Amino acid sequence: MAVDREVADSGLSRGTLLRRTALLLGSISASSALATLAPTRAWALELHTISQGDADTILAFSRVLYPHATLPTAVYALVAKDLDKGAAGDAKKAALLRDGTASLDAAAGGSFVKASPGAKLAAAKSIESSPYFSLVRSTCITSLYDNEMAYAHFGYQGASWNKGGYLHRGFSDLTWLPNPPDSASPVIGQR
Repeated sequence: MAVDREVADSGLSRGTLLRRTALLLGSISASSALATLAPTRAWALELHTISQGDADTILAFSRVLYPHATLPTAVYALVAKDLDKGAAGDAKKAALLRDGTASLDAAAGGSFVKASPGAKLAAAKSIESSPYFSLVRSTCITSLYDNEMAYAHFGYQGASWNKGGYLHRGFSDLTWLPNPPDSASPVIGQR
């Protein structure tokens, strides 16, 4: 099997590889806009560098930094995925993530994931000048908002250039704003 050869070539035993691999699991609500994008409602995210506990803390911390009550956890899990990928082969970044999640746990008085919403917010505020806070916050911006799942959730149609522009596709789709009065628009053909 190709995977077995890759593991053997890396110098890691199968047991070591499995111990170092974490997995985030979840499901997408059938009523979510994401349910139409996903092939199944269940999702899993394999992590190679950060631990399960760190991934769970990052996911919870992302929800504190950018709270969207109806945004599915699958989208927030992308933050942990991207941080895991960024820490691969970068021992300093991996240590920063481990130490940062430990500091959040300490500030929350135990487990950040299990803390009350108020304790989570206080813990987040207590580390807001740290490099960990900056790294997770900046990763959240792209991981949460620059993907098809977020576009579907927020009703963003995505880029227009490759679909012929917005003039004939969504130019007047402002369903979230009231229609302006007729007096707000100039009358064409009159001076």
